[in-house]
Amino acid sequence: MSKWVYLYNEVKEVEKRAGGSWDGVKSIVGGKGAGLMDMTRANVPVPPFFTVTTEACNAYQKAGKFPAGLWEQELTALKAIEKKTGKKFGDKKNPLLVSCRSGAKFSMPGMMNTILNIGLTDVVAEGMIKETGNDRFVWDSYRRLVEMFGTVVMDIEDEAFEHPLASFKEKKGYKLDIEMRAEDWKEVVGIYKEAYKQACGQEFPQDPNKQLALATEAVFKSWNGKRAVAYRRKEGISDTLGTAVNICTMVFGNMGDDCATGVAFTRNPSTGEKVMMGEYLLNAQGEDVVAGIRNADEVANLKKYMPKAYKQFMEITARLEKHYTDMQDVEFTIERGTLWMLQTRVGKRTAKAAVKIAVDMANEGLITRDQAVQRVTPDQVDALLHPQFDDAAMNLAEKEGKFLAKGVNASPGAAVGQIYFDADKAEQYAKEHKQDTIMVRPFTKPDDVHGMIAAKGVLTSEGGATSHAAVVARQFGIPCVVGASAIKIDLEKRVMHVGETVLNEGDWISVDGTTGKVFAGKIPTSEPSLEEQKELMTLLKWADEISARKNVREEVRPGYPTRGLQVWANADYPKDARRARSYGAVGIGLCRTEHMFFEPERLPIVQRMILAESSEARTDALNLLLPHQRKDFDGLFEAMDGFPVIIRLIDPPLHEFMPDEEKLMEEVITMHVKGETEGLEEKEKLLAAVKGMHESNPMMGLRGVRLSISMPEIVEMQVRAIFEAAADCTLRGVKVKPEIMIPLTGTVKELEWIQPRLERIGKAVMSEKKVKFAYKFGTMIEIPRAAVTADHIATKAQFFSFGTNDLTQMTFGYSRDDAERNFLITYVQEGILVKNPFQTLDRNGVGKLMKNAIFEGRAARPELEVGICGEHGGDPESIEWCHMIGNNYVSCSPFRVPVARLAAAHAALNHMPVKKAVTKKPAAKKPVKKVVKKAVKKVAKKK
Repeated sequence: MSKWVYLYNEVKEVEKRAGGSWDGVKSIVGGKGAGLMDMTRANVPVPPFFTVTTEACNAYQKAGKFPAGLWEQELTALKAIEKKTGKKFGDKKNPLLVSCRSGAKFSMPGMMNTILNIGLTDVVAEGMIKETGNDRFVWDSYRRLVEMFGTVVMDIEDEAFEHPLASFKEKKGYKLDIEMRAEDWKEVVGIYKEAYKQACGQEFPQDPNKQLALATEAVFKSWNGKRAVAYRRKEGISDTLGTAVNICTMVFGNMGDDCATGVAFTRNPSTGEKVMMGEYLLNAQGEDVVAGIRNADEVANLKKYMPKAYKQFMEITARLEKHYTDMQDVEFTIERGTLWMLQTRVGKRTAKAAVKIAVDMANEGLITRDQAVQRVTPDQVDALLHPQFDDAAMNLAEKEGKFLAKGVNASPGAAVGQIYFDADKAEQYAKEHKQDTIMVRPFTKPDDVHGMIAAKGVLTSEGGATSHAAVVARQFGIPCVVGASAIKIDLEKRVMHVGETVLNEGDWISVDGTTGKVFAGKIPTSEPSLEEQKELMTLLKWADEISARKNVREEVRPGYPTRGLQVWANADYPKDARRARSYGAVGIGLCRTEHMFFEPERLPIVQRMILAESSEARTDALNLLLPHQRKDFDGLFEAMDGFPVIIRLIDPPLHEFMPDEEKLMEEVITMHVKGETEGLEEKEKLLAAVKGMHESNPMMGLRGVRLSISMPEIVEMQVRAIFEAAADCTLRGVKVKPEIMIPLTGTVKELEWIQPRLERIGKAVMSEKKVKFAYKFGTMIEIPRAAVTADHIATKAQFFSFGTNDLTQMTFGYSRDDAERNFLITYVQEGILVKNPFQTLDRNGVGKLMKNAIFEGRAARPELEVGICGEHGGDPESIEWCHMIGNNYVSCSPFRVPVARLAAAHAALNHMPVKKAVTKKPAAKKPVKKVVKKAVKKVAKKK
């Protein structure tokens, strides 16, 4: 029979089953169960517990019922807990109560609710009152069970319990739960049990075993609940992992003023500072802190009330952080002065904190620099470059009276959006109406996660830095302010009040998760400075050092790089190039020359060139463009002094530089109707020319190298401008490395036609200027035929740059604009495509073409330089593939360069070549006769 249940002291058995892998242990008993077992082994005070495996969950999902033997094993484990604690489950004299918590392999904070005090019944409650002499504690615990069991297990709406409690407190004149007396809680238990009966048509179960069975089943069911699925989609967690169930002996923080409960992080999860950050509540149970229903006190203040427990807590958490070499998120309860640890797990953190903690821990010697780089994700680096509110703009908003409230700065960043008071609306208006939404709630619950993910920001009027809203917002990098108590929210009327100010659903607010301030209306944002982020700069420097190491890749064949990827940038103007360099780019992988043609003073000249009726007239117009192009390239070379610059020759079809045909036709028709003749002939001529350029499929028409062959004067001017600029820069002492890219090659014959004449121009310019510098001519691989004939293409091209946007379109046969508008979302949702291939490289199709092109290209030209300059150059998964297949570099937007630098280092660390063990050949045995002869000689010498 399968083993579905493990006790608190059976960690070695789980390790054996997992083959000694701690990751395997977490796969079996979940992260929470593994942490509890590990703490127990280390003699940390943990209440006795047992864990139902993730395999049991998966078996339940398949069969729709408990697998054979599971319930019997739970009861056996329960007996072991009873023996350890000296208490009995369901006993009225000395009852054992337990909690039920979910715990998947990966932390999913708040995704599946905890159920406390399982085992309480009417009979048990009376017995506990006699045993403890504390009837307030017992009735408070009982009402919690009814509410949690009702909402989590029976799926009753929270309001069925929240509204009666609010009415009861209002009638009694109470503001806080701690004002409630024993008889009050007893009356509330009766109210809750009636609400339970009305909602589900049955009495609250008085059989403790039934409570436990239904609670276990509820955890299994919650794995496929809406909020859990939404979380997994966001985090890329597999649906097949399942969740474990942890049944733990209850310890009580709500028995009196010598009891407490709390949540803490061993470092600040918002800033990364090396200070304990947490909250606790006296005379409360854990969910009060996590849900943020009551505003808690800072954990540091616990030292005043319970110095002995506080000292022990600080010692234990320091041990845990050192043991796990990462910031820990812990939950604890103090029962009558005795400390119990209920959880430890790697804590969720903001992007800023992730970077600081990783760098600090490496500097402290807790982890290596390589580990520090691996600890930070590309998404976290991206988040650090998101907009922030400008201080001057916030000061102005305060002067204008737009300041609303200040709460706890739970998750940093700037969010501007329209307010919605429930998760469904926040998600709906974000997805269907493309609005920037801010989800506003008194406090959030696991049911709200889908709305939080869709929203630009989150605001709550209750809760603290360890509340559900704060933890989830930090996890997803969503700006969040919690506990803004000046804000009064009326969920029924869909309004929020701050003093005399009233904001309705749909109104705009600005939320600053960095300072905790909230403003009415929109506040402008500003881009953060990379250079000012000291820890990030340090981390990216370490990342570059990893990528620059020799032998992080195998030399598949001569010419393949053995170091990691370099990161270049796409930049069309000097200012973009300067930004790219400041962000760490070591080259320009794509300069699109056609963008320069759209400048207002140049466009008329370009149109004149297009409309020219002879080569001479076309050349005359191009000669006017030459100084402009030369100046552009001069600025790029100067900005990238010492680094390569790839300049793509004109690529788009010429009609893109002309006026819109429909608009032009309207103007001509209007002039005819009005009888206007001045300029009419010119407009009609222009309209005829534009119509003459019409193509059924411009993307596959006269563009790229085809246009260069049809009108060579254009690219001849561009190449002259490039070489003149490079020569001028060289004479000024700037080190230039120009690389000229011919786009859209489909056959080597195209290069054989155009490239020699362009090379002649380059050599002529160097001769005229009496200067020499290295240069390359290469091509953009964006047509499948070019990829499969790469060995031929490489005989002329000195470098390949994959234009994966077009290569993806032509490989799939998709028009990107049409596909993304009409069916790609459906394809991804239905599993036809794993991901949007225009965002993440399709490894099995486009990726294989790239791999083959590199292999065949280097067969013909071993020194072939290979890069990628499409949008995929900034996507971490695509960057990994480029590392694996032998690219020299990836090129992306300047703003994605820091992300790409980290992703390149991750790829190098994750795909290090396995060192082959060198086996020494055993020494050959000497012939017996020779040994004998030598021995005889030695004896003779001695004589």
